[in-house]
Amino acid sequence: MRRPRSRTLGILCVCLVLVASGVYAGVRWARGPQGSVTLLANWSGEERAQFEEHVIEPFEKKYRIDVIYQGSSALSQVLAADIAAGDPPDVAVLPGPGELLAYAVEGRLHSLDGLFDPDQYDRFWAPDISVGDEDPHTYWLPVKTGLKSMVWYAGQAPSPGAAPDRWCLGMESGATSGWPGTDWVEDILLQQAGPQVYEDWADGKLPWTDGAVRKAWRTWADMVGAGGGERVEKALVTDFADPCPPDRLEHQGSFRAETWQRAAGGDFAPFSDVLAAPGRNAGAWEVSGDLAAVLDPTPEAEQLIRYLADPSTALPEYAANRAAPSDDGQDGTERRIANILRGADGIRCWDASDAMPRATRDAFHQAVLRHLVAPGELDDRLEELEDLRVAQNLPVCSGG
Repeated sequence: MRRPRSRTLGILCVCLVLVASGVYAGVRWARGPQGSVTLLANWSGEERAQFEEHVIEPFEKKYRIDVIYQGSSALSQVLAADIAAGDPPDVAVLPGPGELLAYAVEGRLHSLDGLFDPDQYDRFWAPDISVGDEDPHTYWLPVKTGLKSMVWYAGQAPSPGAAPDRWCLGMESGATSGWPGTDWVEDILLQQAGPQVYEDWADGKLPWTDGAVRKAWRTWADMVGAGGGERVEKALVTDFADPCPPDRLEHQGSFRAETWQRAAGGDFAPFSDVLAAPGRNAGAWEVSGDLAAVLDPTPEAEQLIRYLADPSTALPEYAANRAAPSDDGQDGTERRIANILRGADGIRCWDASDAMPRATRDAFHQAVLRHLVAPGELDDRLEELEDLRVAQNLPVCSGG
């Protein structure tokens, strides 16, 4: 039998090495993710499905990191319980900066400095926050943004002074019932008193018993017919997401665009155009946002933040990243909304209740429900909220 030549042996050895490497790589791939990150947010249903398909699944595929998603409509309560048990999620996504600021002050949040380019964001969305005597740091990142200060309608644009029965009003939202009413009060104050008064109030520097605040509550009561028996009873049990009849008006955010366009070819008008007797500084927009923060700075958590901040990541709805490409699939209404949210012109202010501490926000939700039933007891409601007022320093308004 002939012995194999040395060249043949060399080729055979190389082949064996390549085969062994391929087997090892295949086994390594088959083992699945190389790490994991826990993510707590309040998205459910179609919203969660879209986020998982367009954001989570591409992230898992690209980085071999498993995202363990926990969704809850009682987000604040779940997060507080997890923290108390010593088992917080790696990353949490909360609506608005108020609750996150409290966690930053407690030392629960970790700086996001160096994980993304801050120049790609208006600092209103991802501000530098000073906690105690520390240097300023960025503690949250916008994942999803929304526009408020909108009145949805079908047909002819609404004019100021609509009667109470023209308004479609639903206050039911599970653990957060009442928030649609806080949006009304906030927006009225913003349009009547202007952004500076609004910011001072949202930051706890203006008393709840101030005349401008009291006027906003009374205006809302008059506009929707507070204390009006059957209409009020229906509003209290109607889910905020229920569709409105096309002949009605709805004071609601940009998330309602598809519902109105699909059902009635609807459009929106700025609330400042519909409110009777707005102030001379009217025209600012309330905005909302879901903000991601890190509670456990694992490498996987930091990689997720980098990915969420990547301009090429297909985030849901309206991205705040100025470097993100334009969405060619948006219709005219969606482009208008996106331009307002990301535009340099105009004044945008955080949803005030989302900028407030959690206890104040929750009490505000309950107070508007009680005011809707008994508007004559407004002084009692305002005194109760005044007892919870805490001054803070958040950049509530931006632009202009």
